[in-house]
Amino acid sequence: MSEIRVLSKEVSELIAAGEVIDRPASVIKELLENAIDAGATVITVEIKNGGRTYMRVTDNGKGIAPDDLPTAFLRHATSKISQKDDLDSILTLGFRGEALASICAVAKVDVLTKRRADSYGTHYAIEGAAEKTSEQCGCPDGTTFVVRDIFYNVPARLKFLKKDSSEANHVADLVSKLTLSHPDISFKLIRDNKTELITAGDGKIYSAVYSVYGREFANSLIEVDYTWQGIHVSGYTVKPLEARPNRKFQNFFVNTRFVRSKACAAALEEAYRNNIMVGKFPACVLYIDVPPNTIDVNVHPTKIEVRFSDEKLMHEAVYFAVKNSLTEKDTPGEIKLDTGRNYTDHELYDFPPEDKSVQLEFAVRKEVPAENTSPKVPENTEEVPAEVYTDVFADEERPLPEPPEAKTFTPKITKVENIPIDEERRKAGDDLFLAELDVHEEPPAPKKQEKVTIEEINNAVKEIPLPEYTEEEKKDGFTFISDRSFIRSVVQEVRHEPEKPKPVVIGELFKTYVVAQAGEEMLLMDKHAAHERYIFEKIKSDISELDTQMLLEPVMVMLSYEEFDALAANLDKMSRLGFEVEPDVAPTVAVKGVPIILGDSENPTDIITELARNFIQCRHDPQLEIFDDLYHSIACKAAIKANDNNSIIELQALLNAVYGNDKIRYCPHGRPVLVTLSKKDIEKQFRRLV
Repeated sequence: MSEIRVLSKEVSELIAAGEVIDRPASVIKELLENAIDAGATVITVEIKNGGRTYMRVTDNGKGIAPDDLPTAFLRHATSKISQKDDLDSILTLGFRGEALASICAVAKVDVLTKRRADSYGTHYAIEGAAEKTSEQCGCPDGTTFVVRDIFYNVPARLKFLKKDSSEANHVADLVSKLTLSHPDISFKLIRDNKTELITAGDGKIYSAVYSVYGREFANSLIEVDYTWQGIHVSGYTVKPLEARPNRKFQNFFVNTRFVRSKACAAALEEAYRNNIMVGKFPACVLYIDVPPNTIDVNVHPTKIEVRFSDEKLMHEAVYFAVKNSLTEKDTPGEIKLDTGRNYTDHELYDFPPEDKSVQLEFAVRKEVPAENTSPKVPENTEEVPAEVYTDVFADEERPLPEPPEAKTFTPKITKVENIPIDEERRKAGDDLFLAELDVHEEPPAPKKQEKVTIEEINNAVKEIPLPEYTEEEKKDGFTFISDRSFIRSVVQEVRHEPEKPKPVVIGELFKTYVVAQAGEEMLLMDKHAAHERYIFEKIKSDISELDTQMLLEPVMVMLSYEEFDALAANLDKMSRLGFEVEPDVAPTVAVKGVPIILGDSENPTDIITELARNFIQCRHDPQLEIFDDLYHSIACKAAIKANDNNSIIELQALLNAVYGNDKIRYCPHGRPVLVTLSKKDIEKQFRRLV
């Protein structure tokens, strides 16, 4: 009897479905990708009991023809590709033709679909890959899939599902990823009859990020937009101080497809190296546009992984894009002050107790007293009409009505609101009362500065007369450095580009934080963090090539074959790092020398293995973590400490070295070096500005 047999269609369908559908979120993923490929602009997802009993996906896409519905549920039936060459230029999310066949093999499916050109829609029902119903019906344009009782015919798979809340969270996470990858589509997620997520679909990435992750996360992002050798990287990455405790907020989209990529993740984290706290991980929403023929999206049944034709190029594109944004747009931290009022006017000012028995008089006077800027209010006068009362600040030449007969009254404060006030002048801080008296003169409007061409600058420089020095002055040490600085100042004046304000140390707070002023900003600098990072950068820049200490006997290190190939291809970089390595019989290498800076305490086996992994990850600058730790230790020990006694001259020199240096924003451990507070915010706290 033959031992090899062909499996029945039912069994083979269940086995094939197990590769694609393993939980309710897998069903939602396949249906959403089909809806997106169908050109939908509005998609609604509804689940109940974590999707175990009920799932619905509704879209306004192009719909399915009635004759194509039975074919759509056959395995390897697809409208996305037709020949093998199409695999080299796939731009759709789905293409394998296994989604609907896998779903109907393990669940009960109902489809309502209608094309815009059709008068009627179609209702199609299928259970366990067997057709149940096919009939005309009335329905809106687009397609609605209703999936019930997943794994009803596979009890072994059903019992491995997690709690309903956990399965629902997987669905929500999936919808969030697709929302971020397609901000031009309006998504709506309904979970157990409650709307959990809704997006605008306005095409703005920031709007999608705001809807998914909230305001706090969105406000912590830095925009990324960079092109490297044909690869365009855009989106957002998080500020180093707002890093996350895990990697769950790292989102990479390759040609609008959400993927997991070790090369992209390694490049992202390398860009944050030495700028992020230990135990924290960067978050991002990055979109990578590459030519379709340079990636292979057919390496995983669920298409969650892709393979790049040039991993190193992809690594460099992400690294340079993120590093460039951090360098240019990650400004020093700004102190956020609470602008709310935690007190009332009666708590702030000492008001006299209200006495309703006091009666006031009002008499209009032509002359305003010089000593008191507010008009006197004599007693026992009659109430004045609103137009007379509001003309207190009127011009002297304007005729005023005769005051009526004296009569007691209680003035209403609300009448003061009728005084005409120039809001722009009030916000600018002008004294409106003196302005009404013609005491204050408006400053002349600033002249509009015109742009100056480079030729005009060069001509202006040529016409500058240089100072002439006598022989005695030259002997006394006069040089032409002053001439250059003079020319520079004149050129900047011609170009109307004032110099960046220089920071000036005001004092020190708690013997730890340096207080300084730069223009209209107050600076607070952590002197230990600043000095530590300054020393760290100086050590790294001075050690471009490390000296090698030869070993008495070579140390044989066995690697994996992949690590061996990566190391053998980068022997020149190993030499610059101070390692003398020779490939032996694969996968073994002979370590003949190590950097002197490591000393005798480190195991060459662990270090060589770490370097090989760095080369596999295509790191642009494959420095060892142990080197950084060593540099950190040297810098930390050599830097000034909190509570040290330092003179103003020392602190000023340190501030000059740090201020404006893009490399010195965080200490090697990720703590900020400098924070700022603007003059405007300070004036708001003292109510000088409203």
